[in-house]
Amino acid sequence: MKVFIVYCHPSKDSFTNDVYKSFERGLRDAGHEIIISDLYDMNFKTDISEEEYLRETYYRIDGIKSKDVLIEQKKIQSSDAIVFIYPVFWTEAPAKLVGWFDRIWTTGFAYKPDPTMKVLEKALFIVCAGKSMKSLIETGEKSAMETVMLGDRIRDRAKEKEMVIFDNVTHWNEEARSENIPLHLSKAYEMGIKF
Repeated sequence: MKVFIVYCHPSKDSFTNDVYKSFERGLRDAGHEIIISDLYDMNFKTDISEEEYLRETYYRIDGIKSKDVLIEQKKIQSSDAIVFIYPVFWTEAPAKLVGWFDRIWTTGFAYKPDPTMKVLEKALFIVCAGKSMKSLIETGEKSAMETVMLGDRIRDRAKEKEMVIFDNVTHWNEEARSENIPLHLSKAYEMGIKF
């Protein structure tokens, strides 16, 4: 399977980066082909321009798309599955990933009229959260993240869709963090192997 990973974290010295590397290693060990967009390494432009806004707001498929947008859309079209790996920032993905959706999910590609984006076999979100799952559920944050990513951003753009949250890795509780990290990294590798 050809898997497109969209990775978004500002630091190489992070748990999220370790998750990304573990998952990627699992994919490679399973024989999958991988395409990667590391949004921070690419210095991906997140702000939508006025020209892009006007194209989108009036559903103009004839509007010019930037080269960086066309490259990302080509990566999607050449893949069987897409995986997003990122940390939770205020119940949301980092701004770079939000901006990626703003700019890549264009009219005529990801939505009306007559979208040309292929329906992917799988869409997976691997999310790293400082909070515990219990807290994320109690506050409604888990549900909110799933609604935004699985419901709105993926919707019917993939046959299968899932969000996996690696929780309880905050530096506020180093004891829980040190217990959870090896378990999460092992799971990330297994997810890659079984993808």
